[in-house]
Amino acid sequence: MVSDRGLAVLRAIVQDYVASREPVGSKTIVERHAFGVSAATIRNDMALLEEEELIAAPHTSSGRIPTDKGYRVFVDQLSELRPLSQAQRHAIETFLGESSDLDELLARTVRLIAQLTNQLAVVQYPSFASSRVRHVELVSLAPERVLCILITDSGQVEQRVAELVSPVDDETLAALRTRFNELAAGRTLAEAAQALSGEVPELDPRHAEVLHTLATTLAEQARVQRGDRLVVAGAANLVRTEQDFAGSILGVIEAIEEQVVLLKLFGEMAADHQHGVAVSIGRENAPFGLGETSVVASSFAVAGRDLSRLGVVGPTRMDYTTSMAAVRAVARYLSRALGEH
Repeated sequence: MVSDRGLAVLRAIVQDYVASREPVGSKTIVERHAFGVSAATIRNDMALLEEEELIAAPHTSSGRIPTDKGYRVFVDQLSELRPLSQAQRHAIETFLGESSDLDELLARTVRLIAQLTNQLAVVQYPSFASSRVRHVELVSLAPERVLCILITDSGQVEQRVAELVSPVDDETLAALRTRFNELAAGRTLAEAAQALSGEVPELDPRHAEVLHTLATTLAEQARVQRGDRLVVAGAANLVRTEQDFAGSILGVIEAIEEQVVLLKLFGEMAADHQHGVAVSIGRENAPFGLGETSVVASSFAVAGRDLSRLGVVGPTRMDYTTSMAAVRAVARYLSRALGEH
């Protein structure tokens, strides 16, 4: 069992090591933290922490660094997260609020998380299997070229250009637009795909070829699912922490590039109900080829949709408090913003 002071010493070691990357000794703890006891007493506390395998000596110096188990205890003992500053919250709302569609929103999200945490940031595209079509728009780009736009009730916008073998006039395009919306609006993507792929009666047979081309294009758009895709930003942050990894970070980068690995890890991480974030540390990630990393993740969703994840990946020597607070704050904003859509 670790005493309350022992846990406080562990917190001090984690905080100082994260800040300095230097092993932490008892003298340093006495100088920087107001424990009100001697360095000898702190050394005894550190010896007990080492027996519990919460800290370890990286070499023969008197300093100690946290182990994976020590980081886990540190995270589990966090009673509350330091909230983001008013300026940081305003930056989130301003930067993300300028997004024009889902793609831009998620691209801005990963950039922002990477800046707030100085880690590699990842966001999972929401799964829109249960989304419904809000509107179908057809825009003439040229007599034989039409931009097909599919908008869902979740704010998802799919755009694709259809190349036609014969020209289509504005009147015909307007009739097609009206008919397509009658068929697709209010339906789930799967239902819309089926409806648009079938026969569409009550239209001039002369436009059958145009109809088929556009219907096929829109049906393909409706089938698009991107819940198995990640958006990544901040790779330079990971490279800058290379000395925190025992070997090359190449294996870490390769594992991250295998997006299915991170998606599976995300799926197995259980969120802390108190903080609303999930943290997976070091050897807990070994089965995914990420045994030297820590992952902090949270979820966001629109009512009635599948949960998606966002988070950061970095070395175990991570500022967990800041990372957890930033990830949680951005996830909450995303859920709110997508809900308003």
